Amino acid sequence: MFNIAVAQSGGPTCAINASLVGVFREALTEPEIDAIFGSVNGIEGIISNHLVDLKSMILTNDDMELLRQTPSTVLGSCRFKLPDYHEDDAPYRQIANTLRQRNIGAFFYIGGNDSMDTVQKLSAYFSETGSDIRIIGIPKTIDNDLCVTDHTPGFGSAAKYVAATLHEITRDSTVYSIPSVTIVEIMGRHAGWLTASSAVLHRMGETAPHLVYVPEAHFSQERFLADVRQEMSKHKAVIVAVSEGIEVPEGVQSGVVDNFGHKYLSGIGKYLESVVRSEIGCKVRSIELNVMQRCSSHLGSKTDIDESEAIGAAGVRCALSGESGKVMVFRRISDMPYTVTIETADAAEVANCEKFLPEKYINSAGNNIRDFALNYFLPLIQGEQHLVMEHGVPKHFAIHESVLK
Repeated sequence: MFNIAVAQSGGPTCAINASLVGVFREALTEPEIDAIFGSVNGIEGIISNHLVDLKSMILTNDDMELLRQTPSTVLGSCRFKLPDYHEDDAPYRQIANTLRQRNIGAFFYIGGNDSMDTVQKLSAYFSETGSDIRIIGIPKTIDNDLCVTDHTPGFGSAAKYVAATLHEITRDSTVYSIPSVTIVEIMGRHAGWLTASSAVLHRMGETAPHLVYVPEAHFSQERFLADVRQEMSKHKAVIVAVSEGIEVPEGVQSGVVDNFGHKYLSGIGKYLESVVRSEIGCKVRSIELNVMQRCSSHLGSKTDIDESEAIGAAGVRCALSGESGKVMVFRRISDMPYTVTIETADAAEVANCEKFLPEKYINSAGNNIRDFALNYFLPLIQGEQHLVMEHGVPKHFAIHESVLK
């Protein structure tokens, strides 16, 4: 028998805990697995030997169901970049020591592009040093930009929230008689998947969002103003969905970067608001959806949550079959009926690789999403969670803060 460890990393989603449940629930059924450890704050917890016994905290099936509906990372997160172990193997030796001391035979890392970099580096290190510890990546990111996989856990729920919110913004914006422009800033550093998903409203007969701008299409301020004027000639209230990562003048967004060199973005919505106010002079407002896009579990997609648990469980089975250095991925078989399978990919194929919105999904003007592309998004936002409520709001599962310190 051996123990396992699981950690969460990168930006939170409302489905990442469902993947943790998938690992935990599947591990309970495997006679080879004894203790199930959770690493506090991602790989940093393994390096510092800060692990918690999940069996002592997740006690019942009701606990697992509550954890499934809880957004964000219950174990905490990190943005820690492992160095090349040929240049600095100190953190690798610390990781190996922790895993050996705890008799951990498999480590599961739930995260995005950068977390898969950790999976690749760790599995390569253990292979080179002759260790049989298995390392498996469980994908997540609302950006939906991981390579190889059809989509990522967390994206469907974020897309559902974005579409529902834009639907409500559309209703609010049409109540007055005066012309208006509402600019909604949506997450997406380099890839416009989440912003593009807002166009599913078109299948409901909505004309909004009237304009959709993603990083994959060239953005011109002059063209943007012409687009807005054209839409204002047709609609009293114009709704614009814009990705935070579109091209903007220097200084509009923060130049601060994280440990992986990614810029912290925000500000494009407010900037475009000032441009419209100055150049067109109509009523205009900007709305930055911000962290609500990734933590709004009350609008979670049942499809997303179910798949997130399933892919976590598949990761455990993959490790027990002797695999290491693998990332679990979805392969779509069909849109209708929606069918996917869970497969594996080498971590090297996924790490440090971004999947962009296909050019064919973007209209020729570069300001909206083609109708056929909605067949990709719609299956991912289907179904509603039957949430456990307390005092009128969704109840969350939490590990006591003193345990995480």
